[in-house]
Amino acid sequence: MSEVNSGVVDKAANRLFAGQIAFLKSAPTTGELPEPGLPEIAFAGRSNVGKSSLLNALTGRKALARTSNTPGRTQLLNLFDVGEPPVLRLVDMPGYGYAEAPKKIVDGWKRVVFDYLRGRQSLKRVLLLIDSRRGIGAVDEEVMELLDTAAVSYQIVLTKTDKVKASWVTKLGDEIPLALKKHPAAFPVLLATSAEKNHGIDALRAAVLAAATDDKGLT
Repeated sequence: MSEVNSGVVDKAANRLFAGQIAFLKSAPTTGELPEPGLPEIAFAGRSNVGKSSLLNALTGRKALARTSNTPGRTQLLNLFDVGEPPVLRLVDMPGYGYAEAPKKIVDGWKRVVFDYLRGRQSLKRVLLLIDSRRGIGAVDEEVMELLDTAAVSYQIVLTKTDKVKASWVTKLGDEIPLALKKHPAAFPVLLATSAEKNHGIDALRAAVLAAATDDKGLT
């Protein structure tokens, strides 16, 4: 499972996320985003993939991002500046693939998400969260194809690995990197995480900092 990175410990990344992290704003449309400046790392994934919990674990905060058992809770682009002075920006994106929400709301989410992915100059990488219990689904493949077309770098992050057997994570660690070879914009290293058990969080911090600073060595 050489393509899975869950044990990296980067002291600079841990120091960064132990410091100042400030909510900047929520943007209902891309037109209300701040001017491009800081490198941005966006978190995307299906509704209820565990994105808010993972952001809280990443930043060592209990409530930086709101968590909910109700899929589709995040409906805005939520931005957080990391560091003092800020050195990078985290973007919590609306979840996709929630079929039970009203179609008008779903269409609105898609428009905001896809407009951001296509046109944000300061976007360095999208961390595409995949529930380890389900693997990559059809709607995830659609987003991956969009990212490939837009030439936006993205990296797969498995969530909730504490909910499955280690052998299943190993299986995904063998299969997903092979599948990623057909996706030109996919970063080849798979990250395996559990927000509840704090597993893989050091590696995730290192990956975020490396992507923001274009340092390939940390991931």
